[in-house]
Amino acid sequence: MLIVRHSSERGRYRNDWLDSRHTFSFGEYYDPRHMGVSLLRVINEDRVAPGAGFPTHPHRDMEIVSYVLEGELEHRDSMGNGSVIRAGDVQRMSAGTGVTHSEFNPSNERPTHFLQIWLLPARKRVEPGYEQKFFEPETKRAKLKLLVSPDGRDGSISANTDAQVFASLLRAGESVTYDIPPGRLAYIHVASGSVTAGGQALAAGDGATSQGEDRIEFTGDAGGEFLLFDLPED
Repeated sequence: MLIVRHSSERGRYRNDWLDSRHTFSFGEYYDPRHMGVSLLRVINEDRVAPGAGFPTHPHRDMEIVSYVLEGELEHRDSMGNGSVIRAGDVQRMSAGTGVTHSEFNPSNERPTHFLQIWLLPARKRVEPGYEQKFFEPETKRAKLKLLVSPDGRDGSISANTDAQVFASLLRAGESVTYDIPPGRLAYIHVASGSVTAGGQALAAGDGATSQGEDRIEFTGDAGGEFLLFDLPED
């Protein structure tokens, strides 16, 4: 079965430049029932106003993945990296022994819509690292495209974590199936549109955790994009 948590049940933080929805406890939002799933600790859906963003702040011992849905996000960090990530880009920052960074919307006209994802590392106190890659939409069309993995296989971004992150784009009526390996579980986050997963209708912002499943079939309803996290069982 899938344990579903709907978008409206998430935590929320708003100010004059940021509208952030928290799937799991984060910042001022705390719910002991929703602290994360396995190695997955944060999925924040952030909308950043034009010309605004997160000033320089520190991280340590966390694998941080940013996935841009709309607009652009400018990144600068203490490792000397400076880049702009756009829709379809995936960015991984390994915080390791410690890193500071900032993230801003470089546009003066358009908002930025992106997902920030935190995964627990396989090894602590490693040297900080950074990687960024663009994935063509067609590589995700009606298939599960591996975006992030421990070994960087199949053109994915490598990360210091025992987790895999896939993405899929489904038009209405298209389907894809994922076989969950023994000792693993799946977490699903719908980024846009709507899909049916394991017989459950999911809309944008909804999440679902597999329980006792060894296979999940996904079908596009009105069409949509989702992320699938392959994680070790707790």
